[in-house]
Amino acid sequence: MSSTATDTPADAGSPGASTPSADRPRDRRPRGVETSRAEGWRRRLPLMPAFLFVVICTQIPFLLTIWYSLRSRNLLRPEGEQFVGLRNYLDIFVDSTFRTAALNSILITLGCVVTAMLLGLGLALLLDRKFVGRGVVRTLLITPFLIMPVAGAMLWSISMFNPTYGLVNWLIGIVGVSPVDWTSQFPMLSIIIALVWQWTPFMMLLLLAGLQSQTGDVLEASSMDGAGPWTTFVHITLPHLRFYLELSVLLGAIYVVNTFDQIYLMTAGGPGTASANLPFYIYQRAFLGFDIGQSSAMGVITVIATIIVATFALRLIFTSINSKEQS
Repeated sequence: MSSTATDTPADAGSPGASTPSADRPRDRRPRGVETSRAEGWRRRLPLMPAFLFVVICTQIPFLLTIWYSLRSRNLLRPEGEQFVGLRNYLDIFVDSTFRTAALNSILITLGCVVTAMLLGLGLALLLDRKFVGRGVVRTLLITPFLIMPVAGAMLWSISMFNPTYGLVNWLIGIVGVSPVDWTSQFPMLSIIIALVWQWTPFMMLLLLAGLQSQTGDVLEASSMDGAGPWTTFVHITLPHLRFYLELSVLLGAIYVVNTFDQIYLMTAGGPGTASANLPFYIYQRAFLGFDIGQSSAMGVITVIATIIVATFALRLIFTSINSKEQS
């Protein structure tokens, strides 16, 4: 009798033996795959608290906002709450004040970001040169960005634009111009000036970092080839700054489109709703009109529009990065 025939019944009856059907699934799975999966989960585990925090703080409130946007909910009439589907969204598109607030948001964002970027580029070019006291000048130029938005809005509303004792009216009075009530006659311009003052240092820092990452060999070679300062700036420095310009525009637009403090403290959205942007108008509908349903629908539309614009902007930046790496 062979050894195989004699060992098989004994092995099957022993406590440590396993049946062929139980071993088959384990044998089909490679041991390396299980190890790599376990290693992957071990590496993801420290990120789980941050992931859960982000989900709890961002996604759950957004889902609740969508739920409220599908209901007719007014805090003054809680008995009339009911499911209305997309009616709140349809009412928004026939709301002329909402369209005015959306247009004001675009004008404020474009006016602030473009002006701050041009001023920041000019200041960055000046600070890229060596001169006595450059560190002190750089610190003073950064200061407006370090001031709280509420304090900056009060500074411009009271100290600068006050029609009676404001500094701006005192300056234009020297050349014979009559006093101007800036926040009432030019509310959008007043808000944009205050935002430009706050955000120019941010643009300047980003563009200064881009200028200082430029190698001196390229500038020296262009100078030896006979290129002037303007030609060097247009054909060498500006293409090098493309990524930094796009990044500053994207980050500036994301922050400025959410502006609330300056509008609330300088003009209160007025006169009427002439200077109200989307965040301020949503605040008015939610906490002054107590219309939770429609204000939630406005918030959802604003978030979706912001995501679409940010996606295109990020794609543009990544395209710029890839082209820079390939060149």
